[in-house]
Amino acid sequence: MYDVDKQQAGWWFIFCNDRLLSPGESPQWVEAHWHDLPFLHDYEDQVVRVGEHQSKPCYAVDVGAQAPEGLDWTANSLRSMILGHLGEDSLNLIARAWQLTVFLRTHRWCGQCGSQMHRVQWEIATHCHRCQHRCYPRVSPCIIVAIRKDNRILLAQGPSQRERKMWSTLAGFVESGESLEQAVHREVLEEVGVNIRNVRYYGSQPWPFPHNLMVGFLADYDSGEIRVDGEEILVADWFDINDLPFVPPPVSIAGQLIEATKGLVNNNT
Repeated sequence: MYDVDKQQAGWWFIFCNDRLLSPGESPQWVEAHWHDLPFLHDYEDQVVRVGEHQSKPCYAVDVGAQAPEGLDWTANSLRSMILGHLGEDSLNLIARAWQLTVFLRTHRWCGQCGSQMHRVQWEIATHCHRCQHRCYPRVSPCIIVAIRKDNRILLAQGPSQRERKMWSTLAGFVESGESLEQAVHREVLEEVGVNIRNVRYYGSQPWPFPHNLMVGFLADYDSGEIRVDGEEILVADWFDINDLPFVPPPVSIAGQLIEATKGLVNNNT
């Protein structure tokens, strides 16, 4: 699973700290043969095959905290690349690449006995030969929901959205022992103080910050007045679905939920 096909060109995700390296000024995928990337040869044991794109293999490589010397490449923010430069298929690949990179970084030592962990070659896992403890990549389920009230949608800003001057739908982690639907109702009530009804599943999307699976829902307003918690949500309001502020692009599930709500309003459904 981890062997590099040194005869075929592939797509490369090269991670330095929490950024993605690419040649030139503009963020882009790296398409190259192994022999075209000599600076990676010292990191061959860090290569992970993460999928396929346009019939070519895709690899993730972790070069650690510092870019290789003499490399005149740009270090790009993952969030800016995902939101501004990638389609949904590309997003899913980069999400997988980053999540596996984070997993390998954080599972070098056994959490049970402290011994060195070793990568399993036939599956994505690390294994301790001393105590036989095996670890797999963590996936954290999160709900995300678009709430409709007549021809309006509830949008909010947390600290990160405030920095980007963006408004988005509500989201939160699923707690232990909780169903997805229960998490939707709880998160909405905790974050903005309103009750919802007619909760229905929309779709899901992997989201690499750092290992989330976003599970999307549509819902209708039922009762209550907006009261933000002031921590996770700083401000929230109802917006006319055809007169929205700056919102996430359709490549994200938040943007897709907003577009789906717009379609429901405009089709009077």
